Amino acid sequence: MINKKWAIIAWPRSTKQLVLIAFDVLCLLFSVWAAYSLRLGQALQPNHIQWLLIAAAPVIAVPVFIANGLYRSVIRYVGEKALWSVVKCTTQATLLWSALVFFMDVQRLEAAPRSVPLFYWLILSALIIASRFGARWLLWLPTRRQISDRQVLIYGANEAAVQLANSLMQGRELFPAGFIDDSPELVHKDIAGIRVYPSARIPFLIDHYEIRDAIVCLPGGSHALKRQAVQSLEDLGLKVRILPALADIASGKNLVNLVREVDVGDLLGRDPVAADPALLGRCIRNKVVLVTGAGGSIGSELCRQIAALSPSCLVILDHSEPALYQVHRKIDAMGVCTVVPILGSVTNPTLVNSVFAQHSIQTVYHAAAHKHVPLVESNVAEGVYNNIHGTRCVAQAARQHGVETFVLISTDKAVRPTNVMGATKRWAELAVQQQQDMARAAGQTQPRFCAVRFGNVLGSSGSVIPLFREQIAQGGPVTVTHPDINRFFMSIHEAVELVIQAGSLADGGEVFLLDMGESVKILDLARNMIKLAGLEPVDPTTGEGDIAIAFTGLRPGEKLYEELLIDHANARQTAHPKILSAYEPLFDVQAFDQVLTELNTALQRQQVDQARQLLLKVACS
Repeated sequence: MINKKWAIIAWPRSTKQLVLIAFDVLCLLFSVWAAYSLRLGQALQPNHIQWLLIAAAPVIAVPVFIANGLYRSVIRYVGEKALWSVVKCTTQATLLWSALVFFMDVQRLEAAPRSVPLFYWLILSALIIASRFGARWLLWLPTRRQISDRQVLIYGANEAAVQLANSLMQGRELFPAGFIDDSPELVHKDIAGIRVYPSARIPFLIDHYEIRDAIVCLPGGSHALKRQAVQSLEDLGLKVRILPALADIASGKNLVNLVREVDVGDLLGRDPVAADPALLGRCIRNKVVLVTGAGGSIGSELCRQIAALSPSCLVILDHSEPALYQVHRKIDAMGVCTVVPILGSVTNPTLVNSVFAQHSIQTVYHAAAHKHVPLVESNVAEGVYNNIHGTRCVAQAARQHGVETFVLISTDKAVRPTNVMGATKRWAELAVQQQQDMARAAGQTQPRFCAVRFGNVLGSSGSVIPLFREQIAQGGPVTVTHPDINRFFMSIHEAVELVIQAGSLADGGEVFLLDMGESVKILDLARNMIKLAGLEPVDPTTGEGDIAIAFTGLRPGEKLYEELLIDHANARQTAHPKILSAYEPLFDVQAFDQVLTELNTALQRQQVDQARQLLLKVACS
């Protein structure tokens, strides 16, 4: 809150302008009297002609000052460039006043010695300049102890920005120096006593007011708009923070507490679409739900969101004891549903069948998989065993026990794969399609089998982002495989939310594709993460910078670009704007069993290269 002693700051702008004009009138009157006194060497006792010239000074000068915009600037933020404006105004006013003096001299009225206009100009200029900067110092006086010389620009001039500015003025860390907004209706206006500047003025504000901080306050704006704002501010050397989305603001917290550092998700993010509550609950509410791979990045988020949708029971299965313990502890602490932890592998048919039989599973989200490309590339047999046989085992049990919905978590790497991991995930999709075909051949209306493909998720165990953070913390270098490599990114929360909704849209046999937005260049991602850490990437030409970026070359089986569809002609829009569906090429049931037998034989004989070739041949067919 503004101290009552300094309530002038909160006066209407028109009132403050009138006060300033009145003060300038006094300065003008005094300047003429002082100019005469200085020339005569004694205090002037004006005659009637001199009284006329003294009175004429404000009549001439004030309109000149108004016409030149001297009263449009905000005194608290007046800068050094205002010197030129003042000198220009006082010079014009002096010339017009001198013309009146000359006219009177022509009329033989002996108005003033020739040096008086010069003294008048010098005194008037000094008084007007001193008054502006003196007033600025005085108006900032009550807040100097609060702001500790740290002023901040707020990017955006909306309701949330005004609330944020008010919150900042009550604190002691940052003080709002101005709003940044290019809206013609707002530029050069005052909101809550704070001036709105266009973005083109940011360099001027930085130079003149030593501003080093900015807060992006666009809670309802698109990710593209926020990303552009953050990058433009960072390019100017500002430390940038961000106010989160409207949903977070609605929590009722003090806005200052919601301001956070810019995260890589703000720079790579997409514009999320609000979830459809009907789709979220259709396969979960009051149902028994099984999540395999529950301890993984995707699996644990699935468990969290599913638990919040009120299932009658949530069964979580994972082969890792520590991971299962952690996810069970967190979900159980929510206290919203019964949680049953199952320690074991999806490749164990006895265990899997007993889980389905004992708990009467109705919905399955199959997230269990080995998904680290280099590890699976060097451990082909384990990748096949877990990703293909594990998926087939769970899908077969789901069909035999008549579950309602089976959702396979797949990957964009399953499309025309060049690595073992992607190939095994495509085989997993085929295994699920096989069970769908068998169910239909037997006249079963359930389960409805489907797969959901998407790209990288921010912060998952397999994502490049945790690796980059670790490398930056160690001082670099940050390793990028190729300067042109691109990937799709999505937040874990949104990916899982879309996976749940996709399962509710399934008729059986589809592959659902999540709209991942635009692909992101990994080199740009590395540079952005270095800048977010407050450092600079090393310039390869000059060698200047903090963290080097090293190119290591594409890993075995790695592609420059990922895809989501095998055949784009098959894609069709669903009821959800961010979810597409497609019916990918089918693989004959008997033929699939035959090639799977060949694959098993090759692995049993340790013919790894032959197994790899067979995997890729079938996956790309």
